[in-house]
Amino acid sequence: TVYIANRFPQHGHYIPQRFADNRIISSKYTIWNFIPKNLFEQFRRIANFYFLIIFLVQLMIDTPTSPVTSGLPLFFVITVTAIKQGYEDWLRHKADNEVNGAPVLVVRSGSLVQTRSKNIRVGDIVRVAKDETFPADLVLLSSDRAEGTCHITTASLDGETNLKTHFAVPETAVSQSVSRLETLQAVVECQQPEADLYRFVGRITVTHQGEEIVRPLGPENLLLRGARLKNTKEIFGVAVYTGMESKMALNYKCKSQKRSAVEKSMNTFLIIYLGILLFEAILSTILKYTWQAEAKWDEPFYNEKSEVERNSSKILKFISDFLAFLVLYNFIIPISLYVTVEMQKFLGSFFIGWDLDLYHEESDQRAQVNTSDLNEELGQVEYVFTDKTGTLTENEMQFRECSINGIKYQEINGKLVPEGMTEDTPDSSAPHLSNDDSVLVSSVCHTRVSQSREEELFLKAVSLCHTVQISYDQPDGLGDPFSHANGFTSQMEYYASSPDEKALLEATKRMGVTFTGISGENMEVKTFGKSEKYKLLHVLEFDPNRRRMSVILQNPSGERVLFTKGAESAVLPYAKSGEIEKTRVHVDEFALKGLRTLVVAYRLFSTEEYKEVARRLHEARTALQQREERLADTFSFIEKDLEVLGATGVEDKLQEKVQETIEALRLAGIKVWVLTGDKHETAVSVSLSCGHFHRTMNILELVQQKTDHECAEQLRRLSRRIREDHVIQHGLVVDGASLSLALREHEKLFMEVCKNCSAVLCCRMAPLQKAKVVRLLKTSPEKPITLAIGDGANDVSMIQEAHVGIGIMGKEGRQAVRNSDYAIARFRFLAKLLLVHGHFYYIRIATLVQYFFYKNVCFITPQFLYQFFCLFSQQTLYDSVYLTLYNICFTSLPILVYSLFEQLVHPHVLHNKPALYRDISRNAILSFKTFLYWTTLGFCHAFIFFFGSYILMGEDTSLMGNGQMFGNWTFGTLVFTVMVITVTLKLALETHFWTWMNHFVTWGSIAFYFIFSLFYGGIIWPFLHTQDMYFVFVQLLSSGSAWFAIVLIVVIHVPCAVGRGWSALTPGLVNGRRGTFFRAPHTSHTTYPLIRASRSWSDSDPFYSNDRSILTLSPVEATNC
Repeated sequence: TVYIANRFPQHGHYIPQRFADNRIISSKYTIWNFIPKNLFEQFRRIANFYFLIIFLVQLMIDTPTSPVTSGLPLFFVITVTAIKQGYEDWLRHKADNEVNGAPVLVVRSGSLVQTRSKNIRVGDIVRVAKDETFPADLVLLSSDRAEGTCHITTASLDGETNLKTHFAVPETAVSQSVSRLETLQAVVECQQPEADLYRFVGRITVTHQGEEIVRPLGPENLLLRGARLKNTKEIFGVAVYTGMESKMALNYKCKSQKRSAVEKSMNTFLIIYLGILLFEAILSTILKYTWQAEAKWDEPFYNEKSEVERNSSKILKFISDFLAFLVLYNFIIPISLYVTVEMQKFLGSFFIGWDLDLYHEESDQRAQVNTSDLNEELGQVEYVFTDKTGTLTENEMQFRECSINGIKYQEINGKLVPEGMTEDTPDSSAPHLSNDDSVLVSSVCHTRVSQSREEELFLKAVSLCHTVQISYDQPDGLGDPFSHANGFTSQMEYYASSPDEKALLEATKRMGVTFTGISGENMEVKTFGKSEKYKLLHVLEFDPNRRRMSVILQNPSGERVLFTKGAESAVLPYAKSGEIEKTRVHVDEFALKGLRTLVVAYRLFSTEEYKEVARRLHEARTALQQREERLADTFSFIEKDLEVLGATGVEDKLQEKVQETIEALRLAGIKVWVLTGDKHETAVSVSLSCGHFHRTMNILELVQQKTDHECAEQLRRLSRRIREDHVIQHGLVVDGASLSLALREHEKLFMEVCKNCSAVLCCRMAPLQKAKVVRLLKTSPEKPITLAIGDGANDVSMIQEAHVGIGIMGKEGRQAVRNSDYAIARFRFLAKLLLVHGHFYYIRIATLVQYFFYKNVCFITPQFLYQFFCLFSQQTLYDSVYLTLYNICFTSLPILVYSLFEQLVHPHVLHNKPALYRDISRNAILSFKTFLYWTTLGFCHAFIFFFGSYILMGEDTSLMGNGQMFGNWTFGTLVFTVMVITVTLKLALETHFWTWMNHFVTWGSIAFYFIFSLFYGGIIWPFLHTQDMYFVFVQLLSSGSAWFAIVLIVVIHVPCAVGRGWSALTPGLVNGRRGTFFRAPHTSHTTYPLIRASRSWSDSDPFYSNDRSILTLSPVEATNC
């Protein structure tokens, strides 16, 4: 209950309710909770928590390595992530402060007072001027117009740019000044705050001269925060929902966290490596105690135990040793993997926005990335679920045909001409309408008068049954949009929330029946130059359940008439007269041509009937409980006993290159499902025209099923036909009602039929049914990766349900774009997004993950082997600084740059050969077999590092010219040097696409290691406890034998990598005619395992010559491919 102007009742013990203030808070942290909250979130990650435990263990017990070795990398990762998240939150705080501090005008104590937006309270009367945004959810009280209407645009809320008309109740509309508002006594009762933008239930009680007048309030009375006032000088409204309780704020929702298949594989590999770590630590501990079973090794003469050590608990000692080994080997778990993957995803996502091939010049829109966490998932898609209208089609409607009183008409040069006739057919009996009065007179004279009346009534019904707004291009001083009636000439433009309505009104205008606007309660129509006014009594709004909308009008002769339009299944069953069967046949014919159809009907009310209708509507609209259900019942009572006037057929053109895109996806092994709300015949026609269904395809149907038993029998018949027919491809058509039955009891059978069909079309689908279908495939035993693409608010649930959601920047608003993971301007861009970007992202990150594990196995295995040569005394092989910087500095940049720029195959080849997409499907490069390969390779290289150095140095340590001996630090540094060079060169051999940046970081990392080691070992650092590495590296490099060992061991590793490269040919580097393969200039010949050359093509195959992608900076020319 909201008391306008906060005039609370003076009698009784009224306690004012507490409402939210008007501050908007989109930020996640405050100054006080940033550190604890951010740390809590970061340590929920397994790797971060693991390294924290290791760090604490190093602090508590005597471990072989310094706590710095674990603490510094952990601190680095935590700090980088915290800075990134803190900066993002600071930007949110900044935006919040701008919004909350905006100046607003509020009516207080009989005058307008300027205050800040955050100070608005529920019950305050707020003044908003033209082109300003509403600072809270307001119930409209009055505007500068006498009838109390205003126009708004909700583009920032739902993307709809059309003007919407909102109304004030008559009792408050007269209060157009501050003084009048000050005397207004009224109470608003409304529902609790909810997120639905299009639902509002309330009522206002106005006390006028001691009498209480109750009026219903609906969405048409509510001005939403974030919407903008247009074509209206000023309005006054009372705040009902403020701050975080406003509908805009309630629609701020965190998207459900989607995790990619690569991330899941990465976590699996981490667990496996954790198992390896535990195995090595347990084995080392057991071997240590086995070795120390002999007294001479348990307590050698040079290391006698103290009395305390001899009497200490064996179990505690065993646990302490196990933890020490755990610390010693802990770097096998790559802590920097997470931060590198995050940086790769974040930086890599820019390539999509920079790709000029994904830029749409006409609308000046480029592709946008709303989440970078799913980049690699674009390379794993197996099912695409697409909407039809606005996604496969342009959503630009053009009127084509109509049926009036059982006769089909076409539009020819602004005239309605019966089918089979032409504009100048010399048949006087052919009725046709035009905006030429002389033609009309001639037509009327030569035709039946009743036929002409039916045609005129049909056009009037179409012109009056809608919610279209009109904008006139005129100076600001002329606020009344109906000034054209007084001789003012202006350009009239229709604004409609539905493109169908706009197309129909423009068509009737061309034919001589023009809707010129709403003035007060009157809708004005010019019929062949003659102006007529119809009083608008009620609007029965469109809803997806009824699939129709109606208006109740009083015509100039005083009769009350209902005009209805909607889907044929929602109108014809309620009709009792008119050419019902002929209209139904014509609607089916229109649908077979791919036209969108609407049926138009009307009903005349007697005085008694209208009184009953008005009473029922008032009761339903003023109800605070179950208002939707009561309105639905009332609408059903009103919209019956209809007389059919005719039907319309509107064409929605296919988008450019839709057919080629669907065919490319099919060749890539991706199954395409079309989910649409259109009727069966329209959907099938569009599916055939866009190539979703082929003419040679066997089309199976599961439609109009009434019972579970009937549905099950039909599914079994379809399953038998698929098994028995020797047709290569099958297509399936399902309608919404049959789908509900199939999913209720026969889900398994339905899925079996669907999976054996290469294309599936679901028509008459409700938004939630779309999401259910996606969930059904997503949770099936095969767990395929799904992608949903759509452009409207009805596609949001489907987009959020799929693994990857893509929004089309179309004409149905921006809700789909806001709720999607990626957004593109046209459906045809999907091909490049998946086949090129998806391919690159997947291969890059798959290699990044496996390379990280490989280089850490190379790093720690020598440490494990070294224990066999030091009696498992937990002596470290590497210096603590090397342990700390290995993953942070020495080997991090080459793999990051590789994962940003690598191109295994030229983009042109990937785009033109969609079948290459199949080679990476089902997470092929991150399979257990490839993971095993990289891990085994890491162990092999580690053995060569260690035993190669041991063989060359272990027997004769007097390798200096002066006979000076090498020590254990020199041996460890030699192993480390060989390792840094080898793992860097290994990545160089994996690189196919060299840029200057690759060269810089690859050779620069090796050079940096040498320079750093010389600098680190050449100075006595006062803050270090020990100087173990002093002059070690300089002495190592001064030995010719050490250089020989480094070069020899590095060279030994090369055949391992090169041999694997020659054994697995890269798809895309195969010459189909000669059966050989070749290398592109400046690329290495190393390739991925498991990618077999199963595709071939001719050198003469065409390439896209207009590819302007940032990704085509390859030195490979298209002609060379």
